[in-house]
Amino acid sequence: MKAEDIPGRPPLVAGSLSYSDVTDTIASRVLRRGSPLGWWAGLGASFLLLMVLLFAIAWLFLRGTGIWGINIPVAWGFAIVNFVWWIGIGHAGTFISAILLLMKQEWRTSINRFAEAMTLFAVACAGMFPLLHLGRPWVFYFMLPYPDTMNLWPQFRSPLVWDIFAVSTYFTVSLLFWYLGLIPDFATLRDRARSRGARVTFGLLSLGWRGSVRHWHRYQRIYLILAALATPLVVSVHSIVSMDFSVAIVPGWHSTIFPPYFVAGAIYSGFAMVLTLAIPLRRAYRLEAIITARHLDNMAKMLLVTGWILFFGYMSDIFMSWYSADRFDAYTTWTRMTGHYRTAFWSMLLINIGSVQLLWFPRLRTSPLFLFLISLVINVGMWLERFVIIITSLHRDYLPSSWGLYRPTLWDWATLTGSMGLFLFLFFLFIRLFPVASISEIKKLVHESGREG
Repeated sequence: MKAEDIPGRPPLVAGSLSYSDVTDTIASRVLRRGSPLGWWAGLGASFLLLMVLLFAIAWLFLRGTGIWGINIPVAWGFAIVNFVWWIGIGHAGTFISAILLLMKQEWRTSINRFAEAMTLFAVACAGMFPLLHLGRPWVFYFMLPYPDTMNLWPQFRSPLVWDIFAVSTYFTVSLLFWYLGLIPDFATLRDRARSRGARVTFGLLSLGWRGSVRHWHRYQRIYLILAALATPLVVSVHSIVSMDFSVAIVPGWHSTIFPPYFVAGAIYSGFAMVLTLAIPLRRAYRLEAIITARHLDNMAKMLLVTGWILFFGYMSDIFMSWYSADRFDAYTTWTRMTGHYRTAFWSMLLINIGSVQLLWFPRLRTSPLFLFLISLVINVGMWLERFVIIITSLHRDYLPSSWGLYRPTLWDWATLTGSMGLFLFLFFLFIRLFPVASISEIKKLVHESGREG
């Protein structure tokens, strides 16, 4: 057993690290001239998936949404499932950066940088699906409140308009928060860069940062302000996404439990994706001294907590469908359990509720291989949850004459896998061009751990 695995409160960073070790470990990955073969292989594979997405979108524009499996009554298919899934994944970055910062949880320091980048890329993937689902995405600006000459304003009672405001606000604040945290690190890269082009580029990005007391004072003030602004967004964004469903009168959707239930599920899937990215990144970049077993343990505990909140949401939804005495809602719940999509429903419960119970064991919570595998499984389970919520509620309408089944086509699967390619392509570019962890904040932890020792 490693020292960092011993019960108690081990340090957040290895005690043998010095300031120069932190800088060399993180900055050298950006400033070196070549790239390892593994990085090129990952970038190439993600680029091929990205081409699949672009081809699927081009074919969609040529032929229309009829190439998907959507029909009547299932007018929402993979596009909306993917939208809700990607938005949920993007929640962990803001939660780690904003809420944990305000709560003075220093273990966030080693993982917040790439988690924030993950948020931006996930929101970018999510934002394209409602536009593609419009059928005529080139007139998306009809949903924006612009003063046109025909006095055509958006329908503010439409959840689609709410999504535009929520997602765009979330993306803007997350982008500012991510860039602000990078400014001191850009200055470090500027000072260590050897080529003139790199010095000029990082010099412009660092905005003249010199590390003076005045700079640090203003930086910390605006950082806390942005954290305070981003904190309610963690709750509001996925709450608004859940209102796309809960304001409808469709059986299985019309529920007041949806906003907190969706938020808990978003943080759950978001932390699973953070683990999915952190563990290979930790191994490939040799960041074990920075992303320690304590970080893995804390993220696993977050999965366990949010998994139980999600379990409460599942049980509350099932109980209310019986307690409300609404036969349509009760029938929807029954068909989820026994109907055409019962495999998806029971797989969702087994994955999201059953598998996470293994995290009660401390040894499994600090096992990188186990956490990587269970995080992949949870990502699949959370996608199945969105599939169950959307498809099973729509395929059985109030009238039996309106019933139908949804069968995804090749193009549905192409957009899903292609969106993963877009996400991974952006992430591979990020880990090559930007510091994967916060140099300045980790140095602060090194200083404090040395002082405590």
